Amino acid sequence: MTKAPFAALLGLAGIAVFAAGAGVGAGTLRDALIATPVTPDLGGDTTIANATAQAYTQLSPNAPADRQRAFTFGDRLFLTEWAEYPGSAQAFDGLGPTFNRNSCSGCHVRNGRGRSPDKPGDPMDSMLIRLSAADGAPHPAYGDQLNDRAILGVAPEGRAIIDTEEIAGRFGDGTPYTLLEPRVRFADLAYGPLDDALTSPRVAPAVIGMGLLEAVPVATLEALDDPDDRDGDGISGRINWLTDGKGKRVPGRLGWKANVATIAEQAAGAAVGDIGITTGLRPKQNCPAPQASCRAAAADPGPEMSDSFFDRLVIYMRTLAVPEARGLDRPLARQGAAVFRDLGCAACHIPTLTTGPDAPLPELAGQTSHPFTDLLVHDMGEGLADHRPDGAASGSEWRTPPLWGIGLLGVVNGHDRLLHDGRARGLAEAILWHGGEAEKAREAFRNAPAGEREALIAFLGAL
Repeated sequence: MTKAPFAALLGLAGIAVFAAGAGVGAGTLRDALIATPVTPDLGGDTTIANATAQAYTQLSPNAPADRQRAFTFGDRLFLTEWAEYPGSAQAFDGLGPTFNRNSCSGCHVRNGRGRSPDKPGDPMDSMLIRLSAADGAPHPAYGDQLNDRAILGVAPEGRAIIDTEEIAGRFGDGTPYTLLEPRVRFADLAYGPLDDALTSPRVAPAVIGMGLLEAVPVATLEALDDPDDRDGDGISGRINWLTDGKGKRVPGRLGWKANVATIAEQAAGAAVGDIGITTGLRPKQNCPAPQASCRAAAADPGPEMSDSFFDRLVIYMRTLAVPEARGLDRPLARQGAAVFRDLGCAACHIPTLTTGPDAPLPELAGQTSHPFTDLLVHDMGEGLADHRPDGAASGSEWRTPPLWGIGLLGVVNGHDRLLHDGRARGLAEAILWHGGEAEKAREAFRNAPAGEREALIAFLGAL
C-alpha cells in the first residue's frame, strides 16, 4: 500500500483530516476509506428511500428514464418460473433437467437473503450445497452443486439435510449465549455416495448494489490487497484472482468467496446451475457424465435464455437501488458506529468504496457508496471453514460480505439468519462466529459491556 494513489482512487479531491477518534493511521487507501464519513445514502446516488418489504426491488433513482423498460423486463425475468422444454411459451422454457429452483426469485425472495431450513429434513428453498471432488474439481457424478429437483423422467441428484449442534458460550460479563453449528448429511443420492466430496452449504445472498461493487476499480482492490499483512494490523485480506473465459487474470468480487468476477458471469452461472437454463455464456447443459437420464432429456439446442433476455437480466441486477440507512443520527446508533470502528470491524467491513469512471452503466460511475466491505477474502478461522477451496480462496477464507441493507432483512425476508450457511440467528451470533483474522474483533465484542454490544447492534440495524 502506498500513500500517493489513495485520493485519486477515492475519486475525491482528497481527505485532509481523518475522522476524530478514528484510531487509524494516515497515508493508505484503507485508512482513508475507513475515515470517510458515512451518510444515510448508502448507495450514493443509487440510494432509494424505502424501508418496506420491497426495499430491495427498486430501480436506482439516478438511472435515465429509458432504463425503466429494460429494468422492468429484467424484473419479469427474475420472477419468471421457467417451464420444461418444450413449453407453450418457447421464450420461457428449458427448466432443468436437474435444478434447485425454477426461478431466480425462488432463492432470492424479493431480491433478498436466503435462509437455512427450520429443522432437519425441511426442504432447502433458498439454499444449496456446493460440491467438489477431493482435488477441488467439480465432482465427477454431481458437478459443483447438488440439484435436489428434476423434471419428469429425470432423477433428482439427492437431498441435503442440515443438522445442528448447540455450542454454549458466555459474554465477558457472564451473560450466556448459544451458537448453532451446522453439519451436512445426504439422503436419496442417485449417483453414488458423497463421502469423499468437499461440501459447502450456501444461502442465497441479497443482490442489491451489485452494480456498484462490480464497478469498483481493480486498482482500488489492488491497493487494499494485503496478503502478507505488510502494515502489521493483523488483517491480511487478499484478492481472489480468477481467470476469465479469455484467459485474462481478473479479480473475483462477487459471491461468498469472491469467486465470480462480473454480474454477467454470476447470472449465467446461477441460471444453469440453479435453474438449468443455458445462456450464451454458459451454453452447456448441467448433466455430469453418469447422469444418463439428464443427458437424454429433451432440450432446446440453442441457449434457453436468449442474449437479449440475458442482457436485460444483467441490467436489472446492475441497477437495483440500495435502501438508505435509517436513524444513523440517533444516539445509540451513533455510539454503535464508534464501537464498530473501535472494535476493529471496519478493518475488513470498510465503510466506503468509490466506483470508477468506466463503470458498465453511466449511473454507476463515480459513485461514493457505503457497502461496508473490502471485496477481499479473509481467513475466518476453523469455526467457519468449509474446507472447500474456491478459485484462489482457501477452505477457511470468505469474502467480507456487504452490510448495506442488513437492517431490513426481517422486513424483506421475514427472518434474521446470517452468514454463508444461515447458522447465525441474528447479528450478535454472526459476530460471535468470527475467527481467524477477525478473532481479535470478536473477542473485543464478546468482552465489551452490554451497552456497547447493544449500541453496535443498533448501528448495524440502521444500515
